[in-house]
Order: sequence, then C-alpha cells, then structure tokens
Amino acid sequence: MAVTYQTEGTKMPDIRKRETTEWIRQVAASYGKRLGEIAYIFCSDEKILEVNRRYLEHDYYTDIITFDYCEGNRLSGDLFISLDTIRTNAEQFGTSYEDELHRVIIHGILHLCGINDKGPGERELMEAAENKALAMRDKGDSNPTHLP
Repeated sequence: MAVTYQTEGTKMPDIRKRETTEWIRQVAASYGKRLGEIAYIFCSDEKILEVNRRYLEHDYYTDIITFDYCEGNRLSGDLFISLDTIRTNAEQFGTSYEDELHRVIIHGILHLCGINDKGPGERELMEAAENKALAMRDKGDSNPTHLP
C-alpha cells in the first residue's frame, strides 16, 4: 500500500498526510477494498485542463480527474486535483477550503470504489457517500491520540 502526494506547478496543500492516508484506508475498507498504489497530484487549473484535453478529450476545467488502475478489490489510480478549482468551489459552495479539499480527495477514492456521479440519481449517491466518508474523517480528527 502506498499513497503518495505530489504537486505539479503548485504548492503542496496543508494536509496531514499520515492521517489522510489512514482515513482513505478506512473509507476504502468500508467498501471492502484495499489500497494499492494511489498517487495524488495537486495541480493548477491549467494543468488539469491539459490533462482533461490530452487524455479524456474534454475541453473544460474540473476539480478532479481520476485514472483507475484498480485490480480486483485493490484500489490503484492517479488522481489529479486542481487546487484552483477547489478554492473557487469552496467560495461558491460556502464551505472552507480544507473541507472542499477533503471532499475532493475522497471523491476520487469513491470513484475507485465504483461509485459514479454522471447518470440519473448517481450524483445523490455520490454526495451521500462523500458525506459518510467526511463524517468518518471528522470522528478521526476528534480522537485525542491524533497529533497535530
């Protein structure tokens, strides 16, 4: 199991990598999945637009692009996250940058677990799964054994 956090053309967001990795593992386990190689690549809007155009032939900005390399119940993938779009979405949705960042971090994992959000009724299922996962994270944050 290896979750890596990288940047491309942007500053690394202020996240607790060990705690975030453990949270991701717990969410994956709640779907009967194990972590394989997961790479988070935090980038700018321009980089995510380039990735979207090159690999998906989509000509628009987005908050996350998930490349799925899963095998069986082992989750593996590359997850590109635009920190510019995270900031914009946080303002638009009236939430904190940190909360929006964690929502998108787990959104990609939920995609790897098989949850979609493009078809009829799927967006609501994804939002419910995100909320459940975020509640798991919040419980972990209040645990006094977690170090700052």
